[in-house]
Amino acid sequence: MPALTCQRTSFRPVLTAMAKCPSFVHQILLVFSFTAALSRAVTVNIPFSAPDGAPIVSGSLFSLSLEQDRWLDWVGTTSTGRNDFFFNTLDNLIQISGEAPQIRIGADSEDHTDFGVGVKDAELIFPAITETVPFPEASNITVGDAYYEAVQFLPPDTHVIWGVNFGTKNITAAFLEAQAIQQAFSSDAVQDAGIILDFVEIGNEADLYSGNGHRPSGFNVSEYVDEWATFATNVSAAAGITPDSHAQFWGGGFAESSHSTTGFSPQGMFSKGILDSKPGKLIKTISQHHYSGSFCSGNGGLLQDLMTKSTIRSNLSMFTPDIATVRDQGLDYVLGETNSYSCHGAPGVSNVAGAALWALDYALFARKIGVTRVHFHEGIGYKYNLIQPIALTRSPLDGSTLPDPLPPHVQPPYYAAVIAAEAAGNGGNTQLVELTIKNSRISGYGFFEGGSIARAVFINSEAFLIDLTAERTSVHVDLDFDDDAPSTMKVKRLVIGHADDASGLTWGGVTYETEDGRPSGEESVETVDVGDGFDIQATEVVLLSFS
Repeated sequence: MPALTCQRTSFRPVLTAMAKCPSFVHQILLVFSFTAALSRAVTVNIPFSAPDGAPIVSGSLFSLSLEQDRWLDWVGTTSTGRNDFFFNTLDNLIQISGEAPQIRIGADSEDHTDFGVGVKDAELIFPAITETVPFPEASNITVGDAYYEAVQFLPPDTHVIWGVNFGTKNITAAFLEAQAIQQAFSSDAVQDAGIILDFVEIGNEADLYSGNGHRPSGFNVSEYVDEWATFATNVSAAAGITPDSHAQFWGGGFAESSHSTTGFSPQGMFSKGILDSKPGKLIKTISQHHYSGSFCSGNGGLLQDLMTKSTIRSNLSMFTPDIATVRDQGLDYVLGETNSYSCHGAPGVSNVAGAALWALDYALFARKIGVTRVHFHEGIGYKYNLIQPIALTRSPLDGSTLPDPLPPHVQPPYYAAVIAAEAAGNGGNTQLVELTIKNSRISGYGFFEGGSIARAVFINSEAFLIDLTAERTSVHVDLDFDDDAPSTMKVKRLVIGHADDASGLTWGGVTYETEDGRPSGEESVETVDVGDGFDIQATEVVLLSFS
């Protein structure tokens, strides 16, 4: 066997070479060191003008889906008045972008709701709590007129989507609910507040009906379309939905998509003729539900897995053919219910700072591929909430009794909504472009006003965790413009101690973790030369505003 030589081009096993050739070891270490240095610096090209076809991103990109059972806890009642904490958290976003988050009221409990003559607000029956799901949805909800009239307590000019019961196949219940919705939105109180009914949704996740007892085994998309058309004919009459009315229908709302013409998907609904039916012509938006994973059996994912750039993109890109199909019909496409992990989130993952970075990247990438709005699902005590609107007497993480009530508060993902609203601006015509970045942890988006670059958001999704002993890393970003570069830029940062911190975040020096949900603190913004670039730490968001 020939003697081992210490050449870099040797094809012998590296470990053997390292053991016998110290100079080879030194060469390898130099290569690794150089590669590591490269990974901590990146140049990002920013087009000075918005490319053709760049989508408009609205201030309501971050919208909400509220579990219907405890709707009155969110908004307030005609007896007690509005919930000021919830109102304030929505109004904060309006103050930034000029646009209210759109509110969908429905979800699983939408298919457990009945209308009761003589019921004032709501009567609820709940299943037993568990450690995994300490705040379960109500199994039975009976509501009256005041339940719908409480919509008047939302911020002025809020647009609403309301769901009616399709699951129990009780067309009378759906008719009475739709009638009450129409009466509420026609009332002086709601009209004076400028609250607008955009859509009615019929049923929630009908593709799961075979498994949850709402329909016999084998319930298929063809049967769904036929039943939906019958219900929608009655609901449209009760709710006053016509071709000339402002309110129309949301269609779909499936838990998954088959992406085929034979299963539950936009393609399946369209192939079975839903848009050819009389009520189907009133469908203006298709809704899809999606979660990044499941915690229903207590098997939550890791925080870094949730935050990872490639995972976010693969999770959403699967819907690209569905979006194209919907757009080809001239319809809008939204994620009508979404969040991190289903069954209300995973403790230490959905409720911590890393989830804020996930939510921001998730929503912006969704818009990039054609999703108009992203409705983050919320429920009283849910772990993945942006907002906990009332005091809680048991832990949302495991259901244990708390020594003192946990007051209303925002959770880390709320900061993602704030940042998205600020990036979108209040001009109403901002265009969004994803920036190409050769780094697996750094995401970036450019925001264009009047066709020119105005702002950019960068997200470093490397999880810096509490128990890490290694030094916190950072990446230096240099900016390369296609045309004349702006001379200066303002740099605003989402400051986070650790990815698994449940509180203590600040956005440009300002906190939203206050008793009333209003921002507090003195704003901190750096002004730097564009040519100097900027550093972004692991688990950090940076907003650049160009001048």
